[in-house]
Amino acid sequence: MDKKKSFFRRNIGFTVFAILAVIVILVAIFAPVICGDRSPTSGDITQALMKPDAEHPFGTDKMGRDIFTRVLYGARTSLSSTFILVAVIFVIGAILGVLAGYFGGAVDAVIMRAADMMIAFPGLVLAIAVAGILGASMKNAIIAIAIVSWPKYARLARSLVMKIRHADFVAAATVTGSRTMYMLRRYMFPNTITTLVITAATDIGSMMMELAALSFLGFGATPPTPEWGQMLSEGRNFMQSAPWLMIFPGLAIFVTVVIFNMLGDGLRDILDPKTE
Repeated sequence: MDKKKSFFRRNIGFTVFAILAVIVILVAIFAPVICGDRSPTSGDITQALMKPDAEHPFGTDKMGRDIFTRVLYGARTSLSSTFILVAVIFVIGAILGVLAGYFGGAVDAVIMRAADMMIAFPGLVLAIAVAGILGASMKNAIIAIAIVSWPKYARLARSLVMKIRHADFVAAATVTGSRTMYMLRRYMFPNTITTLVITAATDIGSMMMELAALSFLGFGATPPTPEWGQMLSEGRNFMQSAPWLMIFPGLAIFVTVVIFNMLGDGLRDILDPKTE
């Protein structure tokens, strides 16, 4: 118990933002309970563009839908999509990077040249092009951003593997007849996982922003799906007459990105051996 207390005292920032992140996730999970009977996709046109009041804390949109309900349900879409995206680029980048660093030669050349091709183009511009080809949907937006984001993880994993590929303990395991899969599973992946986890945690906020940007531009979530970037896009035509259409989804993105960015920084301070 004393060790737990000392951990929390040493990492107050991480603890605070971890609690806030859990609250955000719980709000997304229990959005149907919090919102009750209100639907995020249907509304009353007679109550269109109502200002925030006791009945509608965040006001209503042009279709008479409750903005508070759509923001809470939008958290489910935005968070789940972001977590899936980070997991996809983490897995793809880690596998390709470890393989490139361990095998070297032609395998390394092919994977790294593909990574260089992705890095040569501005990330968001290439993601927009891919999403435009695939069509507008959240699934395609995830695929588009994953295609342009995996090289970062692959190059990082490769550099970490190359540092230990010729280490004595790896050479000893090779001499004793250890198979390739065992070497990868026992030595290569474990030595990259901590750094990649830190990178993934710090990327949650930026990945959420990129998904929101694609939705805002019409390449991500499509109406009537409640998603923060798409809600901002719907509200831009009413920026002066009904500013709450953009204020509350924008605040949701801002607060959530700040929380996860600070959580990632705290996790880096804990796990990064250089800070010990």
